[in-house]
Amino acid sequence: MADPAPYFRIHVFACTNRRPDGHKRGSCAARGSEGLRNYLKARSKELGLGEDVRINAAGCLDRCELGPVMVIYPEGIWYSYHSDEDVDEILQTHLIEGKRVERLMLRPEDGPKKG
Repeated sequence: MADPAPYFRIHVFACTNRRPDGHKRGSCAARGSEGLRNYLKARSKELGLGEDVRINAAGCLDRCELGPVMVIYPEGIWYSYHSDEDVDEILQTHLIEGKRVERLMLRPEDGPKKG
């Protein structure tokens, strides 16, 4: 049997995990991810991105030191973003134009090492 079609054309997971103040890894929420995620969701609606684009809050995505972070599927592209302007650039460049915002992209080797 073939895989079913994806439910959403684009699915964005924005980490909003909050760790206790002073935690050695920090957290995305402590760096403003909740407000940025709210802005991301509101702007996507303002831009008319449609019901086939979903913006979700996510728990810890395990790249805390680089936060706030998001991952966009189906491509699996990770971004670190810090301002409304970064969000606008990701929306326009990645979600609308289908390109990448290279200055904000995270590579697998960025962040904590696995294992």
